Amino acid sequence: MKQFFYGRTGKWVRRLLLFLLDMLFVCFSLHLAIAMRYEGAVSASMYARLMSLLPEIIAVYAAVSIIGGVYDMIWRYAGAAEIMRLVLVYALAAGVTLLLNRIVPWYVSRPVLVMTGMCMMLLVSAARFAYKLLREFFRARNSGENSDRILIVGAGEGGVYAARICQQNREKFGQPVAFADDDPLKRKMRIAGIPVCGTIDEVPEIVKSKEIDEIIVAVPGTKGERLAEIVSICKGTRCRTRILSDPGELERPAGAAFRELNTSDFLSRDEVELDMEMIRGYLADKTVMVTGGGGSIGSEISRQIMRFHPKELILFDVYENGVYELECELRQKYGADCPVTVLIGSIRDKKRLDDVFEAHRPQVVFHAAAHKHVPLMELNPSEAVKNNVFGTRNLLRSADEHGVERFVQISTDKAVNPTNVMGATKRITEMLMQSCARHSQMRCMAVRFGNVLGSHGSIIPLFEAQIRRGGPVTLTHPDITRYFMTIPEAAQLVLQAGGLAQSGAIYVLDMGEPVRIKDLAEQLIRFYGYEPGVDIEIKIIGLRPGEKLYEELMMDSERDFMTRTAHNKIFVAPPIPIEEDAFERQLDVLREAASADDDPRVIKLLTEIVSTYKPNRDMLAS
Repeated sequence: MKQFFYGRTGKWVRRLLLFLLDMLFVCFSLHLAIAMRYEGAVSASMYARLMSLLPEIIAVYAAVSIIGGVYDMIWRYAGAAEIMRLVLVYALAAGVTLLLNRIVPWYVSRPVLVMTGMCMMLLVSAARFAYKLLREFFRARNSGENSDRILIVGAGEGGVYAARICQQNREKFGQPVAFADDDPLKRKMRIAGIPVCGTIDEVPEIVKSKEIDEIIVAVPGTKGERLAEIVSICKGTRCRTRILSDPGELERPAGAAFRELNTSDFLSRDEVELDMEMIRGYLADKTVMVTGGGGSIGSEISRQIMRFHPKELILFDVYENGVYELECELRQKYGADCPVTVLIGSIRDKKRLDDVFEAHRPQVVFHAAAHKHVPLMELNPSEAVKNNVFGTRNLLRSADEHGVERFVQISTDKAVNPTNVMGATKRITEMLMQSCARHSQMRCMAVRFGNVLGSHGSIIPLFEAQIRRGGPVTLTHPDITRYFMTIPEAAQLVLQAGGLAQSGAIYVLDMGEPVRIKDLAEQLIRFYGYEPGVDIEIKIIGLRPGEKLYEELMMDSERDFMTRTAHNKIFVAPPIPIEEDAFERQLDVLREAASADDDPRVIKLLTEIVSTYKPNRDMLAS
């Protein structure tokens, strides 16, 4: 019976019953209006005449209700918008009856017709909301004992939205029982039927007094240190803590109203403002290729590219799992026929690259493929050179030979005054790009930025794993600092820089202030609800091979000539002169050394090519 009532047929049965109930309300409303207008002193003849018009009045209200969508609304989710629609619908119905009264004419007192509409509006609204309240009451009664008790942090629009979602899905999310908000005007008030029990600093007391099982943080727009404080307070209660999802996250295949907190929540910065038209101008209806498309940066760049409706998006990667997962995600979001092509191959294979460029003719290339792990590349310098240097050289040549319009290369702050092999190879790729730009019609550029939160091999996942194991959190040096940026922010700024299109330019992203890694580790420990040095030890283990104490975003020779672009978070470094014949000869020798896996010679040649490279390899033997 229940299955029938809530199925497709049941939907029409419910609408029919609701319609019949409303028509009874029309009859009652007319009687009530007559009683109020004439105060019970209406003559029998007048009453009979008014009743004779009842079918016409019912017909008017029936037609206006159906046309006005009264029976298309789901009343268990009803709010102010639904009430406003009822007001408009029955005001229109009353207006139609007044018009007919004048045209036909009916010879009915106009106040009777007006009051009929008012009574109808009140009766229907009361019936609908009585149903809603009773439904909520019985659901709460039936599920109350088994539901998690929820505290919502933030009693603004985000908090009300979170409360509504929980109230409508108690079996899934639980029962919201309290708000916490710092606004003194909301203290001891009730919002969406839920009391505001204190400030955010009082969350531990609220959790204890209200026997809270879960906390939902619903403070949209709060970032950085303030969000870290809120999270630390919530996590300190040892309750499960989730956050209200951003609208953009709800659009993703696995999107949900609430998600688990992550480190980017408290390290994120203000949202990047993009020149959408500029980006659309060079991506829309174009064939775009992303090397390293399955990696952290490459995959996010690919997601962002799809927003601009490319003709074809080519995901090129040597590692198949990452691009396969990304392809599934994109097809789920944009449909099975979305223009995504996955190609497996290495940038070290020039013939494979030529075949891809010949078959697909990409017009824009984003080059994110690289070996990037600093300590591992110190142990494998020849492999770093083969991939980063000569893979990039292959890609630049293939792109130039096949008429690519725009080439955007991903660089790193480790290319600035490098102390490690990875940084030195990335500096050479910047030089390769600038050399190509001088002789090619292709617009070439590099985008240089620091560490990216949550990328493969980054420090945050390592710290998180150590905290989950109970510690210690290992730190290479107490004073080490790094620049950080979220993956979406980095990808968006890469797309923006690509639109600037100054050939040969090295664009440097504004990374904000550097973060002391010890402070980051302490924040992260508190994020998980522990006390640094008490619950989780921080252990100093010494710098790793090739590791710098601090990173730089620009070289001394660039610093005085760095200029801001049209975008306030993107700067452009001046080109550094390169003696190209000598550079090519050096590269040929470097290729021979790398092919022979002659690591000591590779290191020596890197220092000759990159004059600012100061190898820090003393700890390799330790």
